[in-house]
Amino acid sequence: MTVKKRYLTSRPECRCTFVLPAEAAPNARSVALAGDFNNWSLDSHPMKRLKSGDFKLELSLQVGQQYQYRFCIDGNQWENDWNAEAYVPAPGLPVDNSLVSL
Repeated sequence: MTVKKRYLTSRPECRCTFVLPAEAAPNARSVALAGDFNNWSLDSHPMKRLKSGDFKLELSLQVGQQYQYRFCIDGNQWENDWNAEAYVPAPGLPVDNSLVSL
């Protein structure tokens, strides 16, 4: 499942729902969504664990931009969105970031 998008008609924002499936982090205690929209903060956007074991977060982002992001599991393991729209090289790192375009 890619990032679910719900565009607002009242302002140039999109409500984006990010999901990390349970199979991506079966033993995770916590997951945070980090990206260029929050300066890669591990504290700004903690995700909620669902009964299914998936982690979910809904976030409003500005329309007309692209955002790089990754999931941080238990504060030390990074995971990409398995169903991201695209992947782009992370600046200065030997990994890719997930990408969402609005």
